[in-house]
Amino acid sequence: MATLLVLLSLLLEILIVKAVIIHPHDSYLDKACIEGERKALLEFKHGLKDPSGWLSSWVGDDCCQWRGVDCNNQTRNVVKVDLRNRDYLYSNGLGGEISDSLLHLKYLSYLDLSFNDFQRIRIPNFLGSFERLRYLNLSNAQFGGTIPPHLGNLSRSRYLDLNGEYSYISLTIGIYNLNWLSCLPLLKYLDLGNVNLSQATTNWMQPINMLPSLLELHLSPCVISDFPHYSDPNPFVNLTSLQVIDLSYNNFNTTLPGWLFNITTLRGLYLKGAIIQGRIPYENLQSLRTLITLDLSDNNITSEGIELVNGLSICCNNSLEELHLGFNGLSGELPNSLGNFNNLRALCLSYNSFGGPLPNSIQHLTNLESLDLSRNSLSGPIPMGIGNMLRMKRLDLSLNLMNGTIPNSIGQLRELTELNLDWNSWEGGISEIHFSNLSKLEYLSLHLSHKTKKQPFCFHVRPEWIPPFNLKYIDISNCYVSPKFLSSNCLKTQKRLECIVLKNVGMLDTILEWLWKLDLFLLDLSRNQLYGKLPNTISFSSNAVVDLSFNRLIGRLPLWFNVTWLFLGNNLFSGSIPLNIGDLSSLKVLHVSSNLLNGSIPSSMNKLEGLIALDLSNNHLSGKIPKNWNDLRILDAIDLSKNKFTGGIPSWMCSMYSLSWLKLSDNKLSGELSLSLQNCTQLYSLDLGNNRFSGEIPKWMGERMLSLRQLRLRGNMFTGDIPERLCGLSELHILDLALNNLSGTIPKCLGNLTDFTFMNLLAIEFFNDLDGNAHTVFSDHMELVVKGQDMEFGSILPIVNLIDFSGNNLWGEIPKGITNLSTLGNLNLSHNQLTGKIPQKIGAMQGLETLDLSCNRLSGLIPPSMSLITSLSHLNLSHNLLSGPIPLTNQFSTFNDPSIYEANFGLCGIPLLANCSTPNDQKHKDDHDGEEYEDGRYMTWFFISMGLGFLVGFWAICGSLALNKSWRHAYFRFIDETMDRLHVFIMVNMVRLKRKVERVGFHGWKEHGSALK
Repeated sequence: MATLLVLLSLLLEILIVKAVIIHPHDSYLDKACIEGERKALLEFKHGLKDPSGWLSSWVGDDCCQWRGVDCNNQTRNVVKVDLRNRDYLYSNGLGGEISDSLLHLKYLSYLDLSFNDFQRIRIPNFLGSFERLRYLNLSNAQFGGTIPPHLGNLSRSRYLDLNGEYSYISLTIGIYNLNWLSCLPLLKYLDLGNVNLSQATTNWMQPINMLPSLLELHLSPCVISDFPHYSDPNPFVNLTSLQVIDLSYNNFNTTLPGWLFNITTLRGLYLKGAIIQGRIPYENLQSLRTLITLDLSDNNITSEGIELVNGLSICCNNSLEELHLGFNGLSGELPNSLGNFNNLRALCLSYNSFGGPLPNSIQHLTNLESLDLSRNSLSGPIPMGIGNMLRMKRLDLSLNLMNGTIPNSIGQLRELTELNLDWNSWEGGISEIHFSNLSKLEYLSLHLSHKTKKQPFCFHVRPEWIPPFNLKYIDISNCYVSPKFLSSNCLKTQKRLECIVLKNVGMLDTILEWLWKLDLFLLDLSRNQLYGKLPNTISFSSNAVVDLSFNRLIGRLPLWFNVTWLFLGNNLFSGSIPLNIGDLSSLKVLHVSSNLLNGSIPSSMNKLEGLIALDLSNNHLSGKIPKNWNDLRILDAIDLSKNKFTGGIPSWMCSMYSLSWLKLSDNKLSGELSLSLQNCTQLYSLDLGNNRFSGEIPKWMGERMLSLRQLRLRGNMFTGDIPERLCGLSELHILDLALNNLSGTIPKCLGNLTDFTFMNLLAIEFFNDLDGNAHTVFSDHMELVVKGQDMEFGSILPIVNLIDFSGNNLWGEIPKGITNLSTLGNLNLSHNQLTGKIPQKIGAMQGLETLDLSCNRLSGLIPPSMSLITSLSHLNLSHNLLSGPIPLTNQFSTFNDPSIYEANFGLCGIPLLANCSTPNDQKHKDDHDGEEYEDGRYMTWFFISMGLGFLVGFWAICGSLALNKSWRHAYFRFIDETMDRLHVFIMVNMVRLKRKVERVGFHGWKEHGSALK
């Protein structure tokens, strides 16, 4: 609106000139233009490049008849030169040099060279010498360098548009001094968008504040970082006429200054993407009573949604027509005051944190044409009164938490062209009545969050129903349609369709011929039960995307031209890959995994120079990987896994700087790793698992492949040590070297892998397809052994942290530095020859979910700190030499399987049968040990005394006999007599016993013995 007022103001002034400009029925028709000005224009033409022949009419004597030239009706002086390239989308327009011969046009008041291509030449200084120039437009003409301050001499100028060309690299034109702007007091329109003001010596606000007639100011983007905040609460602001201010996409990084809200004439305020922070105070909003458009989207505004909407509804409820607050941090529930904006035509609150239900007052926004509430946390149903918003053209409620049934009243929105209800949890279904009056509908998207069996959402229409609309885009996914939906009139009557997405909707049908006659750029019929053969040749719209994966299609792979992304995986295609597949020159992505393809890869695939991603995995392809793919220079992802390829890795694979994913696992590849692999410096993921590669793991992997995040070499025949230089891969979060013949110790530097020490949520946003509609070039996936099972990880792979060295011949101790890996989720060192103790600080590994140290020779106690790992859900310490009690606290109380600790004969406690000592048992044991200690001490002294007594007695007797001869003779005589007496005593008793036996007799003795028995 404000822009229109500026143009009307300028038009009134130009009409004065127009009133005297030559017309066909004018009496001055017989007068030619000024000869000097004609020559000046021809000289100007001579310096220009005109590839489109735009100036072909510049011939003859009367330059007033030339295209883009207007003259004064009376004086015949040239007053207007309009060479704007109005066909800029298809033509570069004029170029070359701008001749100073234009200075001969003394009465020139209007000059427009916009949307041409002057290839970064500087704006000529002499353009500031036109004394009568009121309108100058050099926007988007690809000028470069510095804007000359000489333009400050255009003191009569009302309109100045120097908007530069935007470049993703940098702005190509700049200003070092803005003071010359203050010399343009009559200026009403100023556009310096895409002009670099970061090097300006003065604050941008100072010269702008000296333009009292200014109606519109456009400084987006200009690399401005200073948004002046004056200490004076009521600073002098001379912009008393300003109606539009656009400061979008600058780098302010501050709150909004108060003086901005003192411009009471403001009708349009655009601050999109200007890094505005914090709250917007309620009192600042009270002055915006004439505001028509407010755009604060894509900032960091954190006001409560209720506060902000309430404030706006009070001050400008009757004036505001467009409100854009998307991409901020607004929260809370939407207030009922939202319905007070009587004249609101566009409302965008997307990408915030609004919650709760939609207020019923929203039905009072009867002038609303566009409503975008997508990507919030709104809940509840759509208000029944939505059918009252009869002017609604665009309704987007996608990516919320809404539920309930979709009201029938939505079918009353006669002007609706776009309806997006994606990614909610709608109940019930949608039927013909919902579309009864939507005759203008062109875009329909109903991609549900999930597909449930208990309460399925159904798209229920009769097969013969002919809808009132003629769609261009339809997306119905994760719900139920008729199995023969492709055959229904609902689709067959849509002749304008450019995009069809019917994903996971339970269709059971063949793909009918009518579908192939449409000029489609997107066709997604994936995850259904479609069957039959596909036509071999079909011509799609340019750059088309086709996804027919996860169906039951058979036959040979088709050759479809103009298709750029082709997804045919998880079907039943068979035979060999067509030999002339290289003729599909538009092909950028080819996914044909999980089919029944056989044979070798055709050499013609080398012709697909635009190929970005190639997935031929899980087929029956064989032979060697082709060696002549040197022309595939932008290939980013290669997956040839789960085939029967032999030989080695060809050198061309790492001749491409762009290669990020290389997956060759589960083949029969062999030999040592080629030195050419070290040229894969941008490789993100390398998977060579389950092949027959041998030799040592190259040390250069840790020096050259610094972008590597996933390295899987398991199931090969690698030997030697684990290179310490792998520790230099700071971004590595998956390292799988299991099931090889590696030896030596675990590198101590393993604890320096920084990506295991910080939570890495990098690619969860990159790989997680929130919309569900977009197709990724390559879906990252990898098979890993976790919790003792083979598991395939897909979208969450970027946040899986794993180290697996199991099944090798590693020895030595587990390095203590490994406990620095606080976010490591899976650690498997089983089936090696590791010795020593489990690191005492292992409890610092708080992210650990799986720990397998089984089948080693680890000894000592289970560290008590291990019980602090509350995330641990899988543990295996079996077949070691561990001893002592098993911890009982935290996660250990859930490990009830004795096999976790089996074959550790020194362990005791639950869940093992071997009990550890209780405290009372220990006390009794201590008392018993004390008593044994006392008894032992007494026995020691007893034996010492006995030994001493023996020595004293022995030498007292034997020593006396040795020294005294008479004692010695008496002692031995006593011994001889004692022996004789003992001998006589024994013999006498033996004779007596013999006689007694003979007298009793043998039988009597036997009876006596029996009686005794």
